[in-house]
Amino acid sequence: MKITFLGTGTSQGIPVISCGCAVCHSDDFRDNRLRTSILMETGDCTIVIDSGPDFRYQMLRARVHDLDAIIYTHEHKDHIAGLDDIRPYNYLQHKDIEVYATVRVQEALEKEFSYIFAAKKYPGIPQINIHTITDQNFFIGETEIIPLDIMHYKLPILGFRINDFTYITDAKTVPQHTIDKIRGTKVLVINALQIEEHISHFTLEEAIAFAELIGAETTYFTHISHNLGKHADVEAVLPANIRLAYDGMIINV
Repeated sequence: MKITFLGTGTSQGIPVISCGCAVCHSDDFRDNRLRTSILMETGDCTIVIDSGPDFRYQMLRARVHDLDAIIYTHEHKDHIAGLDDIRPYNYLQHKDIEVYATVRVQEALEKEFSYIFAAKKYPGIPQINIHTITDQNFFIGETEIIPLDIMHYKLPILGFRINDFTYITDAKTVPQHTIDKIRGTKVLVINALQIEEHISHFTLEEAIAFAELIGAETTYFTHISHNLGKHADVEAVLPANIRLAYDGMIINV
């Protein structure tokens, strides 16, 4: 499975509008971060997890010519705002896009994109098939997806395990039954927002502790804010098997 990090930034991205900090003015391309999303190419399907506000540019930048499905972790704007931009895939592929979300996320999508769900549909709107994620494993093509319960402060959200790859973003608390499902994963992706304490996201210290608890062969940090520091400086002090992800990074699992 080929994984492309489409975006590795937090809800504001990096650079942050009007910010004068060193990270936002960095010359290192790895410090430019769009909103968090990944692309998974499984062999028989092309799947995106979360379509945030930068979805259009992310797909253009990564030259993604085919899209089969979008899986949503939760309903916050930085994870759903780009759904409308699936329209070229509808047109070129002559098919609907399969969308996987919990009931609560579906309700948010219906509110945000009411015209997609209207009884009388305007020509050219996004065409989707909605699938409800429960606590049961599900398949997209031949790929089995394991939903993972995560707490984003007081909001229940989802991470996902696919074979030996686990993807979690916006975590603050991970329950024991989820940890049990993650154990044995070879590649872990987890959020690491900043150095200082945050109410709804892992700090760098918390993310490192969680990575060491899981013990994956390699861990990548994502959902990074400018408050974490420059990519090169942070990565230089990380344990050997932990790396910062960056936009455009490709890994094979």
